[in-house]
Amino acid sequence: MAVEVLTPAQRYKLDGEDDAVFYRDPRFVHHLDEAFRARLTALYREQIPPCATVLDLMSSWVSHLPDDIRYERVIGHGLNAQELAANPRLDSHWMQNLNLDQSLPWPDDFFDATLIVAGWQYLQYPEAIAAELLRITRPAGQVIVSFSNRMFFTKAPQIWTDSDDREHLDYVADVLTAQGWEHPTQVAETTRATGVMGLLGGQGDPFFSVIASKARP
Repeated sequence: MAVEVLTPAQRYKLDGEDDAVFYRDPRFVHHLDEAFRARLTALYREQIPPCATVLDLMSSWVSHLPDDIRYERVIGHGLNAQELAANPRLDSHWMQNLNLDQSLPWPDDFFDATLIVAGWQYLQYPEAIAAELLRITRPAGQVIVSFSNRMFFTKAPQIWTDSDDREHLDYVADVLTAQGWEHPTQVAETTRATGVMGLLGGQGDPFFSVIASKARP
């Protein structure tokens, strides 16, 4: 049973239409810039062992995993079949609207790591998702929630739209901790833009991540 953290008002979003409608058409674009993506890939290289079974939750046509590392298995989830089918890192995938159904179709202690990139900010019931992820994660496994300062404003719950970057980090960590995840580490970094803008000192998308682990037996 998930421990509730949010109030009903904090779950409210401006666009209450079924999320499947919003994501019906594929978007083969990068929602985060090159500097952010490079930092994310570096984080995955540091955190995820090659033997891992990985869940890429709320995925799309790219998973940001290092190209030169092969994992035991990478399973993707999302709301657009075309995007998921185009993702070369996924060994398999399924579709599910997590704002309607928070039960994940996997057995206990199945995954070593779950990745959520630019997706947590759209969850209306993150407590239930965090509890399910804890259930399906092996002891000592981890969840890595990463995001920047971008969002589809009308699809994000009020808890996200009314908060700043630091509050976003605290909110994710609080929800994970309430469900039993341990040792949440918060990462908040600036990035440098690529190309000419980077040479001139321009910044890329800010990088934020919360990394938490499941207790060992």
